[in-house]
Amino acid sequence: MSETESMYLDILKGLAVHFDSRFITDIRETALQHPDIRLGHALNHNQSASKKWLIDSLFEATSGKLGRICILGGWYGVLGAKLLHDPRFDVEHAASVDIDASCEEIALCLNRTHVDTGKFTFLVADMYNMDFEDHGFDMIVNTSCEHLDTIGRWFERIPAGTLLTLQSNNYFGIDGHVNCVETLDQFKQQVPLEEVLFEGELELKKYTRFMLVGRR
Repeated sequence: MSETESMYLDILKGLAVHFDSRFITDIRETALQHPDIRLGHALNHNQSASKKWLIDSLFEATSGKLGRICILGGWYGVLGAKLLHDPRFDVEHAASVDIDASCEEIALCLNRTHVDTGKFTFLVADMYNMDFEDHGFDMIVNTSCEHLDTIGRWFERIPAGTLLTLQSNNYFGIDGHVNCVETLDQFKQQVPLEEVLFEGELELKKYTRFMLVGRR
């Protein structure tokens, strides 16, 4: 480990003590155990701003009672960790789902606090093939709608009345962004909700992120 890497890990340790934060402790341990992963990408400014916006808006829309939640395209489990560590929310259990099995070990490390209490799990699965009704989720989160080339086929699998939190963007030209939208109205047409609790846009440096919270 280089002197610079050691310094940053020590800074994280100090911040964990100052803020009495198990989340920062888990981040530090993940960076220590998995130095070669793209953890910085998962915690960068745009990712953090988008998740903070989601979390604050979700609290306004729901008063924090979430129950059992499913986070699709969960990657390294950052959103699950932020929701579970946020004292405003009543989360019974968070399941982070990703088709990439290599994310599992990192997500479990980043969520070590809530893995140990049984409140966080990771599922390797394809969201197009999941039986959401069988899992009994109270809320489903999908912040990667721009990646779904046949979003209607996925949306039809969601049980009626399920609370959904959905994000897309207009960041065209990125590998994997096969379903970007130009406007919030276009996004609403792709995922027609029976009840909309929140809708909005977040202007970021290179693109606009769109969000909907409501019931299927």
